[in-house]
Amino acid sequence: MDIRQLRNFVKIVECGSLSSAARELHIAQPALSQQLAKLEADAGRPLLNRSSKGVEPTETGLALYQHGSFVLRQFDHAMEIARGDTQTISGVVAVGLPATTVASIGMALVRRVRERYPEILLKVVEGMSGHVAQMMRLGQLDMAVLFSGEEAADMQIVPLMTEELFLILAENSPLIAPDRKTVNLSEISDLPLILPTRDHGLRQRIDAAIESRGLQSRVVVQVDSLSLVMDCVQSGLGGTIKPMGAIMREGADGRRFRHLSFQNPALKRQNFLYSRLPDQMSQASVAVHGEIRATVRELVAGGQWPGFALD
Repeated sequence: MDIRQLRNFVKIVECGSLSSAARELHIAQPALSQQLAKLEADAGRPLLNRSSKGVEPTETGLALYQHGSFVLRQFDHAMEIARGDTQTISGVVAVGLPATTVASIGMALVRRVRERYPEILLKVVEGMSGHVAQMMRLGQLDMAVLFSGEEAADMQIVPLMTEELFLILAENSPLIAPDRKTVNLSEISDLPLILPTRDHGLRQRIDAAIESRGLQSRVVVQVDSLSLVMDCVQSGLGGTIKPMGAIMREGADGRRFRHLSFQNPALKRQNFLYSRLPDQMSQASVAVHGEIRATVRELVAGGQWPGFALD
């Protein structure tokens, strides 16, 4: 197997079909099929399951895809160093961020990296936390901000920050008196809520807090899209429970919301920075890892983030 074959195999898995991969790689499909057949012969077992809908990796194929993606990133970084000034940190770094985290640190992070490391190409991938976690496991990301600190043998996990969760309502919502600044969990059971689906980590955190007190939530809409959740809240369909990042994102568009802190107890969510192990990280990845932590420290220390605290 050579780098070209590995790169073509990774592209086939990502495209989900040989024809789509052939188009993106500018290779004739029969030639790509021959490459795949040789790769499977070398591996001694099938790497893809084929169907009328396309292709999916087998267990062996998935392992090759995960390790191959990492090898390709390392190879590309090594080639960039070989072609350029070894004193300049350069390369592509893929960072996965959930939507509220993008709203909180996204622009500040991009600006910091561009100012300090102009030769680094920062690739920011926004998605639901479950999707971002899956991309991290598949080797499609160099690092990601996630909300679970579960140990992983092949990853470095660093506590990043803690976010307070707020009840968020439209600015003129009649659901809670306008002079109120706080709310209790016991009051939530009477309010119409727009929340993520039960597969979402934030929803599980909210449900656990409510159910631990023998209460039930009144969920009227389940949405795994931050923008649609906030549209529903703005239209008066109900309230939601999110960190301040949700309001920071909407405030940039001129929309106004109320946020009420929870009391007895406060609701909080911890953020963790996942990355490859230190000996597997490129210089560019190490630099971006440090800039993410520095961005959070700077914004929290500057008092620009109500409801955020450093870990």
